[in-house]
Parts: sequence; structure tokens; C-alpha cells
Amino acid sequence: MTVPQAQEAVVARLRSHARAMVWPTIGLVAIVGLTAYYGGSFEEPVINILIFIAAPLLAFFVWLVPLLAWLGRNYTISTRRIVLRSGFLVRTRQELMHSRGYDVTVRKTALQSLFGSGDVLINSGQEHPVLLRDIPDADLVQAALHDLMEASLNPVAARRQQEESNPDETTMWGRR
Repeated sequence: MTVPQAQEAVVARLRSHARAMVWPTIGLVAIVGLTAYYGGSFEEPVINILIFIAAPLLAFFVWLVPLLAWLGRNYTISTRRIVLRSGFLVRTRQELMHSRGYDVTVRKTALQSLFGSGDVLINSGQEHPVLLRDIPDADLVQAALHDLMEASLNPVAARRQQEESNPDETTMWGRR
């Protein structure tokens, strides 16, 4: 006899805070501004051509590569699991089931506290804990993960936990 399982629903789709793109965007604005100011102003045409060739290459490495790296790393939290995807050309996918149980820790730097984000560290008993870097509303994510993990406990573990916390039983002479 099979037990019907509830449909899996996506709770949240996350990626690191957009603050990661501030310096690359400032670099892009500087490249465009310097190219517009100095482009075509030199007497030698070779230097002007080099400026117009170097500017897009520099913009590619300063802005587009960090953008693709930022877009290529995302986290999906569903009612049954956490799915971590990373990479652009080579994709890596890792899944953590809520039913296995894990420990969730939030770590915040001063800048992350200012913006309301933080690093969510998930220790599932593996060698290396999973780190969700610079997640917006990290405290809310931690609370949601705790609720999802508690809701997905298997029935045997839930019954055992309920029996251990039952206040009606009394312990007498070291036995129940």
C-alpha cells in the first residue's frame, strides 16, 4: 500500500543580493565614460582603433562575466527540498531533502546587516556544509527552512517526538 504524497510546491527562488553587481556596474560606467571622452580624440588612428577594441573587451570581463556568474547561481526552496544550482557552462545541481533534517545558521557581516541580508549555513551532516551566500532576508529564510523541516518529519519521528514531550506521563523510580 502506497501513501499518497503531497504535491511539491516552490516556496522561494533565491539568489545572492544584487549588491554584488555594484562594483562591476561602476566599472562599466567608467569604461563607457572614458571611451566616450577619449575615443577618437587622438591624432594617431591606431590608438583610436585600439581604444574602441579594448573598451568592449574590458566591459566584457569587468561587467558581463560577473553578471553571468551572479545569474548562474540560484537556490530554490520547495516544500520537500532545497535545490542549489550553480555554473554557467558547467552546471552543478545539489539537493537537500527537508526530511533528512539539518541545522541552519545565519551569519551576517556589518554590511549584510545594513542591507538585511546574510549567509545561510546549512549543516546536513555531510563533510562540507552548504552555504547560501548573501541571501536577502536571511532570517526569514532560516525560519522558513525550520518550518519546512518540521513539517516534513516522517510519521515515526513525529510520533516519537510527541511521546517524548507528552507532559501527562510521570516518571517514577527511573522508569516510565
